Amino acid sequence: MNSQEIRLRSTVAGFTVEGQLHTLSVWFILALRLMMGIAFLQSGVDKVLSGSFSAAGYLQNAPQANGSPLAGLFTTMGSSQLFLDFVNVAVPWGEALIGLALLVGAFTRLAAFWGAFMMLLFYFGNWDVAHGYINGDFAYMLVFLSVAAFGAGRVLGLDPRIEAYKIGDEPLIERYPWLRYLLG
Repeated sequence: MNSQEIRLRSTVAGFTVEGQLHTLSVWFILALRLMMGIAFLQSGVDKVLSGSFSAAGYLQNAPQANGSPLAGLFTTMGSSQLFLDFVNVAVPWGEALIGLALLVGAFTRLAAFWGAFMMLLFYFGNWDVAHGYINGDFAYMLVFLSVAAFGAGRVLGLDPRIEAYKIGDEPLIERYPWLRYLLG
């Protein structure tokens, strides 16, 4: 094996795939994390600073107008004042915090999971299959999942420092192995 390549192998549901990553891949993994971090931080901060973000019109109108298969679910969400109050805070602050976490590489997998979840909702809310089922929202969802899968927070991020933080004489990640699902 070339010293410039990393071998990967994974089996899911009985199917095995193998491949090689070039060591330059780490720069693209970092670029994806930073790109999504900047995009989400900017979007969230813009909404927070505007002080007037409301998801009501979007939830009650956009999915129905574009023929989303989940239009009824979006209408139900948009007709609940309690849910709207939650979403009107969760979307702007969620975007800002996801963006910040990705930029600094802290709790990267957790941030990427919620980013992918938001993009899945945006995918169905912004439903437009005129040019196929793959659109920007779907592509961004896959970028978030890639950031999580590659453990992008370990590339010039804070996640390795958080993992190595010692409680007594034991690194945090060894004491609480489940944190591997949130960090990285």
